Amino acid sequence: MSTLEKTDLQLGYIPLLDCVAILWAKHQGYFEQQGLNVELVKEASWASLRDRLAFGFLDAAHCLSAMLPAAALGEDQLGIPLQTPLVLSTNRAFISLSQQLCYQLNISSADRPAQSAAKIFAAIHSGQTIHLAHVFKHSIHHFCLREWLALANEAAAKALTLRTVPPPFMVESLNNGIIDGFCVGEPWNTQGEIMGISQIIAQSSDIIPTVADKVLAVTSRWAAQHPNTLKALCTAIQKAQQELKNLEDYSQVWGLLQHYEIIRFECSEQIHVHKYASIQNIIRHFIEDDGTPKTEDMQWIFTQMQKWLGLKSEANFEELCKQCIV
Repeated sequence: MSTLEKTDLQLGYIPLLDCVAILWAKHQGYFEQQGLNVELVKEASWASLRDRLAFGFLDAAHCLSAMLPAAALGEDQLGIPLQTPLVLSTNRAFISLSQQLCYQLNISSADRPAQSAAKIFAAIHSGQTIHLAHVFKHSIHHFCLREWLALANEAAAKALTLRTVPPPFMVESLNNGIIDGFCVGEPWNTQGEIMGISQIIAQSSDIIPTVADKVLAVTSRWAAQHPNTLKALCTAIQKAQQELKNLEDYSQVWGLLQHYEIIRFECSEQIHVHKYASIQNIIRHFIEDDGTPKTEDMQWIFTQMQKWLGLKSEANFEELCKQCIV
């Protein structure tokens, strides 16, 4: 084994289903097998995670893929370059609306995305106020919401003000009437349905391409200073990813997700059986290959930033895409 430049690591994450490989690597002792002492640090929001990663309070983090191009261009107001060696998930998000709104507008899960988007704009044009939320400005969830609405009216989709809510607070915000719908990763869509307050009306995979959603991120400087440590970190997480793909009994995984308060509802092989099976299936298919980052995913994010955030830049996007990957 190559000499590790650092062994005690702070690894940040947001409570979402797609941090499961990190949790499993910790639980199974895979970090220790690589000579690493990893402390998992739960962050309250993507903004706090990004800032703590950029300024060195975290060594690495479970991170939104779109944060990397934003950092490369300085669009995140920090301009501290981030890189990824490993994809943790491709887009497995959903759009959920309050059950009350679905009932009022006659929106059902059988509607095609363009149909549900058209019903939303028809209500808005008639004077109804509808607040929709995504998880962060620089996220595929933001772009997914815009692309969904654009199926009905692109100009209106661009003009509509969207709110930002951290994933763990989405369901609570909906329940309190602060928002009427959201785009977020699991398990928050499932929690909203089980609580009886929201309804999944579209999958991100029906609206946007299969691109990286969450990645393991470090600063470019950290990656250059700790190449062996970063390789060891990836090896441990990749071992967990491969094991999760083929695991037969998910009871320990489920218990782990409950322990870290990612799953906060009753769901099992006996209760809400279809939801339980669906979450297992999502975990199995977070990545389809070995998690190698793709420059074309970053390129898609750049084009979305141009389309929806008004990004005007003469930078060489192709070169910046390469710089986002270790």
